[in-house]
Amino acid sequence: MDRPRVECGPVDWAAARGSLEHVRRAVFVHEQGIRESDEWDAEDATSVHVLATLNREPVGTGRLNAAGKIGRIAVLPGLRGLGIGTMVLGSLLHEARRLGIREPCLHAQVRAVPFYERFGFERKGGVFDEAGIPHVRMSLVLE
Repeated sequence: MDRPRVECGPVDWAAARGSLEHVRRAVFVHEQGIRESDEWDAEDATSVHVLATLNREPVGTGRLNAAGKIGRIAVLPGLRGLGIGTMVLGSLLHEARRLGIREPCLHAQVRAVPFYERFGFERKGGVFDEAGIPHVRMSLVLE
């Protein structure tokens, strides 16, 4: 029997849009109740996207915009805790280094702050609301 195979790396938005939207819709729209109009924006077309697949099925995603903001990190329910989010964030940080982004930042859901802190991200300021969910701004200085 084949072992589950997780792969993660950058993908083209236009080519992988269906897979990226599948994961984000499942997590942000259906699970977390974010409105479709808040989930999709013009940055999708200009950001670097990464896609994680398990046996070639989409299971995780994230994006990095030109200003160095990481966002839309999502892993399908039932597959969390397997290192997929770590792969997604690692791939995004690799892309940030490749693009010469010295200090990537993100808006972390408060419950996800410990995940980002494990990578060295630090809180910058207090809690704020984004799409009805408490967030905090975080950043990381890359070596």
